[in-house]
Amino acid sequence: QVQLVESGGGLVQAGDSLRLSCAASGRTFHGYVMGWFRQAPGKDRDFVAAIFWTGGNTFYADSVRGRFTISRDSAKSTVYLQMNSLNAVDPVLYYCAAGRDRNVPTPRGYSNWGLGTQVTVSS
Repeated sequence: QVQLVESGGGLVQAGDSLRLSCAASGRTFHGYVMGWFRQAPGKDRDFVAAIFWTGGNTFYADSVRGRFTISRDSAKSTVYLQMNSLNAVDPVLYYCAAGRDRNVPTPRGYSNWGLGTQVTVSS
C-alpha cells in the first residue's frame, strides 16, 4: 500500500525559504509522476510542481517557476520541494501526490495522496 508522508511545513516570514519533504513507501515508483499541490481553505487544490521519478523531468506552475525546486532522492524514496522567496499567504496545505498519468497539473491524475503539511507565510 502506497504511503506518502509530508513534512517540513511551518510558519515563516515573507522572503524566507522552506523545504518540504515527502517520504514515499509501499512500492517502487519507477514510471510514476510525483507532484506537489497546495490548497487554501475553501479553494481548489492547485498544482505547484511535479517530477518524473524515472528521468527526473520537472514541471512547475508559472507562479512558482524560478523560486521553487522539486527534486527526488531515489535511495531515500523521498521527494523534496525547496521553496525560496516565499510570498505572504494565509495558511495553506501542501500535498504530495503520486500517479502514473503524465497530465501532471491535474489532481485527478494522481492516485495517491498524503495528508498534507501546513505552510504559513507572514508578512
